[in-house]
Amino acid sequence: MKEAELRLPPQRAATARRPRSDAGKSRLPDAVAAALLDMLRRQERPPMREMLDEIAAVCRRKRETMPSRATIYRFMANCPPRQVRIPGLPDSVRESLYNLDLDGVVPGHQLAFYAFSFGDIRALSFAAGLPWLDLYQADRMRGWRPKSHGLLRAVMLRRGI
Repeated sequence: MKEAELRLPPQRAATARRPRSDAGKSRLPDAVAAALLDMLRRQERPPMREMLDEIAAVCRRKRETMPSRATIYRFMANCPPRQVRIPGLPDSVRESLYNLDLDGVVPGHQLAFYAFSFGDIRALSFAAGLPWLDLYQADRMRGWRPKSHGLLRAVMLRRGI
């Protein structure tokens, strides 16, 4: 073991750098984040080229630097979900929300997860028509059963998400 340790490069101690004060938070400027959120809240997914062009225009107006594609995709996955009031949902969808308080709100991606996983055909149809971002974020959730996730993936493929 001693011979093997001698052949390995020396181990460095943990870095002495302090963690960033804004670690885990978006570093996008507020104006760019607001414009990006407006684009993401549309019913259908805009083409990435169109999104980049609109963001570039906002960045030029506000004299901000253009975010990278990776930053935009990270924002898409982590942007605040749309909240849906449960009392306003159809009966079949409410029935699929089996362990949630029926007087509250549910995030859009969680609504899609429950409808595809536990809903009947009417709940599935409702979930298939949700805004694209709800489906995109639901796809990244853990806990999917293979058949339910396959239905979601088929809807996303058909809608070009």
